[in-house]
Amino acid sequence: MPFLGQDWRSPGQSWVKTADGWKRFLDEKSGSFVSDLSSYCNKEVYNKENLFNSLNYDVAAKKRKKDMLNSKTKTQYFHQEKWIYVHKGSTKERHGYCTLGEAFNRLDFSTAILDSRRFNYVVRLLELIAKSQLTSLSGIAQKNFMNILEKVVLKVLEDQQNIRLIRELLQTLYTSLCTLVQRVGKSVLVGNINMWVYRMETILHWQQQLNNIQITRPASKGLTFTDLPLCLQLNIMQRLSDGRDLVSLGQVAPDLHVLSEDRLLWKKLCQYHFSERQIRKRLILSDKGQLDWKKMYFKLVRCYPRKEQYGDTLQLCRHCHILSWKGTDHPCTANNPEGCSVSLSPQDFINLFKF
Repeated sequence: MPFLGQDWRSPGQSWVKTADGWKRFLDEKSGSFVSDLSSYCNKEVYNKENLFNSLNYDVAAKKRKKDMLNSKTKTQYFHQEKWIYVHKGSTKERHGYCTLGEAFNRLDFSTAILDSRRFNYVVRLLELIAKSQLTSLSGIAQKNFMNILEKVVLKVLEDQQNIRLIRELLQTLYTSLCTLVQRVGKSVLVGNINMWVYRMETILHWQQQLNNIQITRPASKGLTFTDLPLCLQLNIMQRLSDGRDLVSLGQVAPDLHVLSEDRLLWKKLCQYHFSERQIRKRLILSDKGQLDWKKMYFKLVRCYPRKEQYGDTLQLCRHCHILSWKGTDHPCTANNPEGCSVSLSPQDFINLFKF
């Protein structure tokens, strides 16, 4: 350590033998130290920022990959068992299997739409869910709902049947989504709002496709409906349960129009869907003083629900509380399992999960 007044030298440096020189030396050394420390800290911050940015990039990339996989998923979430245990008690073991969304995931609706006996049942169930139960479904159940709906639309576009039925379903769903999207921020829909806007655009696209359907005449030149005897034609028309189908059939040919205006045909249709008390409240007379059953039918439809009829339905076992399609085996301990089963309408299915 050099004393004050002693000649102090270092390589490339020379200092005067004064206190000012020593002070200048200390100031320069301390400034160099601070500069080095500042450089080191800046380097550490730079490295940390690079590491943080790298981690953010990896997380964002993984999220984009996950979103892409989810958006491209078109398969339904299948389960090995095609039945579900319905228990209204809030037990730890069974509570997760009592919601409408869980039932919608576990029951095989994707295959059911391929069965003509179950098609109308599934479509009616989708319509009821779209009207009032869409927000009660989980995210997975909502995705399955849209996937099944897409399969229904594709089936109708391919076989050109039940067009009006699916139009009404899509219109009901679109109207419900318009209302729900306006309530964004109130936790009424699961998922990003942009995803639901995209789904609404998809629904509009499906509606356009259904409107552009051009029904082609079959290439077969065999026996047609109009070639049948009049009694057989009338017998077949009596099996139509929707008056709009009768009106559409009467527009095909003049002879069919005459049959479609048959008073007895519309009388049976009114008596099938409505009770005598409902009919007496909506009596309409024609110009000839007779009951106009056709006008009465369409007035009754606006006032009362029509009777629902399905070739196949879901059924509930009253003994073991298991819900399944008819013909599906389930672990029932009853001596006569078939006698314990009761058929459920689509509305009964919805009501089953209202606690």
